Amino acid sequence: MKDAVEQVLERMTLDFVGQARHKISPVALFAIDDAVLLDIRTEPEQQTLPLGFVYHAEVIHIPLDQIPSRFAELPQNRLIGIFCPHGVRAAMSYLYLQSKGYDQVFVLDGGYAALAEEARPGSVLKRCTQSSQQD
Repeated sequence: MKDAVEQVLERMTLDFVGQARHKISPVALFAIDDAVLLDIRTEPEQQTLPLGFVYHAEVIHIPLDQIPSRFAELPQNRLIGIFCPHGVRAAMSYLYLQSKGYDQVFVLDGGYAALAEEARPGSVLKRCTQSSQQD
């Protein structure tokens, strides 16, 4: 019988990877009202450059090495974009979370540059305006 990791890996065909079905852009992630940004950077990385997308998405910080003991803190019924600077650790977390039954997880595409683009004044103004109209 195949374990969960084997099952996830078998889905990662050329078609799947070639179409980047495991990735999501910050724009697409933040377009979803209840999306979660999972920051898996280490504590020193997170302290050096904290992510606080108050008007964009809930940010949860769980370093990669703590994912096995803390993954249950993540909601299974919401879309989760996993962030690390280059995507390597995010890919590892993606595989792990998929193997634990999280089917709405994606690797956030673009690293710091893509997130910084969403922190520009125009994007923040748009989010603030949307947020105030919903209140």
